[in-house]
Amino acid sequence: MAMALRESGLQSLGLGGVLEVFARGQLPATASDLVTEVFGPQKARGSLVISGANGMVGAGKAMQLGARLLPFGVRVVGLDFPGAPDGIGGQYPGLVSTFGKTRAAQIMANIVRLTYDGRTLPPELGDLKPAFLLEAIPEILDVKKAHYKIFRDAFPGVEIRSVTSGFPASELGVGIAHPAFPHQINKVWEIVEPKPSPITQLLWALGLVPVPVGDHWSFVLDVLFCGLTHAAILYHRACNMPYWKIDKWVRKLIGPNPFRAHDVIGAQGANFLTWSCLHHLAEHYGELFRPTPELEARKDSGSDWYPPNHFRPVVDWKLETRELEDLETWILGPLFQMTSLLLHERRAELPFINAVGELCAQFRKGVLALVRDVGADQARERVAAYHRVHPAAGERAWHPEAFETIEQPAGQQLYVNAEHNGEVGTIAIGRESYNGDVDVELNRAVDWLKKAGVERVIVTGDFHLATQMVGADTSEFYPALERTEEGIRVSETWSRTARRLATDFKTSVAFVNGKRCLGGFLELLMHCHHLVSVEDADLGMPEVTLPVVPGLEGCHWPFRKTSADAWPKLLRLLLTGRSVKARDGVPWLVDFAGPMDAALQMAWRLATGEESGVRRRSLVESPLEGVADAPGELPAADSPATEAARRAILESIRASCAAPLGDALSIQARHSAGFMVSEPCLKGVIGSDYAKTMKI
Repeated sequence: MAMALRESGLQSLGLGGVLEVFARGQLPATASDLVTEVFGPQKARGSLVISGANGMVGAGKAMQLGARLLPFGVRVVGLDFPGAPDGIGGQYPGLVSTFGKTRAAQIMANIVRLTYDGRTLPPELGDLKPAFLLEAIPEILDVKKAHYKIFRDAFPGVEIRSVTSGFPASELGVGIAHPAFPHQINKVWEIVEPKPSPITQLLWALGLVPVPVGDHWSFVLDVLFCGLTHAAILYHRACNMPYWKIDKWVRKLIGPNPFRAHDVIGAQGANFLTWSCLHHLAEHYGELFRPTPELEARKDSGSDWYPPNHFRPVVDWKLETRELEDLETWILGPLFQMTSLLLHERRAELPFINAVGELCAQFRKGVLALVRDVGADQARERVAAYHRVHPAAGERAWHPEAFETIEQPAGQQLYVNAEHNGEVGTIAIGRESYNGDVDVELNRAVDWLKKAGVERVIVTGDFHLATQMVGADTSEFYPALERTEEGIRVSETWSRTARRLATDFKTSVAFVNGKRCLGGFLELLMHCHHLVSVEDADLGMPEVTLPVVPGLEGCHWPFRKTSADAWPKLLRLLLTGRSVKARDGVPWLVDFAGPMDAALQMAWRLATGEESGVRRRSLVESPLEGVADAPGELPAADSPATEAARRAILESIRASCAAPLGDALSIQARHSAGFMVSEPCLKGVIGSDYAKTMKI
């Protein structure tokens, strides 16, 4: 029987654990099987109907689901009122930019657009055999219920899910699949249903991210995002700071721009949705959520929150220490109180609550990671300070004891899980970018496996929340842009963690299961004894384009694991930033690449010590000579900053490869940190983001 640090995301979807995926040698479900289960056999396949299809949500989901269902012969029916703006047609340019004209035309041709009067369904709909209705009509409860009755009367077996932002399933009488914005590209769906259904599993099999949540008024995303917007409005009422300037301070503090997001989504609809969520939340939880007059007015007017651009530059608003403390009280206080409510009601598994804040609300760190960082006592004090300036908010919906939940394993392992069967273990990382929290949790997972006596391990993405590994979280580098010692600390700390994958296990196998593995994540996984990947994954080191110098041993570790004739390939990878397909990285970067099932089976054979035909590449610990002497012909650098980064990366390669393995870690850390305080880095992508976010 497998042991786990906590329940995996796959288990919450009724799909088993990560260890089971490798032991079985195949994914727990396939899109083709689930399409048949939901829509019927190919010769009698039903359709997906999206009502309210010309709205922002409906049109976005028509594109996202239509593109994925096209290969399986599922027609998409877009249903809306005759006078509705052509939201579906407006998605076409985005399809072209993503798929090209031919594929975009095929996706659009598979969408049948029908109109109706809201009371009766068009006769043609029967010929299309509706199997699944995704309802995206306005947030009016009685209208939604009447809509479901029409469909159930006409098609008794149809499955229905609502995209509602706020109504619970117990009120609607249907399950909920609430998608995050931007609707055509964000993969996260908050799911409310009694148990995992084939529809939810199908979303997962199609490459989307369904997240089970509890059945409450509003869900995790809108409690956090609408609640944050409300907190920002209250801060405006307290100090009269312009909304756009509050956005800048909120972005510096935790990441999102709540007011700008409403304007981008479309203020008329977004303001109403936020008002609706807050209105219903206030009815149940009191003044923590009560809509303000400003929101009431914009709910009716649909006015933007931001003024015309020419007004913004003439207003500056600096905060002194006491004023900054007030800002944090008005913003973090209610955010922490809302977090206590989510925990008290167990609205979702702890990693899901945390992930929704990051993946959907654009928090740099999820709310549970934030509370974990400051500590439960400090979080309670921040809420207490908020109640001193807004006493009514403390009358209900405040559960200070709920923060103790974060001390549970699920709260300590928000991003990294581990499982084992006594002999083989898995470490599953559920965050797409590597940061300090992932680093700490990865160390705890390694410690847990070692304590259990596990000597063989597979390190992988979690097959759920992380559909790719994009590299290091660049916001972690902000302090290093001003202090070289901070850059050295991050590089050395993360590199020591990576080395544990090489030194602490008899056998370690890295597995790339997503569409890409880049930068710091690729550096991390290269420390494993073997690297196995699905064949079409993109692997790359894009640091030169940012520009930064790799700091997780990418400038020497891969060279020590491959022959000299492959060094020019590694140099081009590092000096151009261009990715390679995993299949083209064998054997100089990847040990095995193949289709998903074959790659899973190879990873398991390598981890268990079975005959695989793949040898372990040795690691040269002595100095290497001539590594940086022959980079070959490179494309011209697109800027002086890229050219400077190339020189710095070459120098880091030369110095760290020329040293023994024991010295190389600190050498490459100094090179990486030294470049971060240089002018090319400060004027590059990370430096510009830092200035825009933190220098306000």
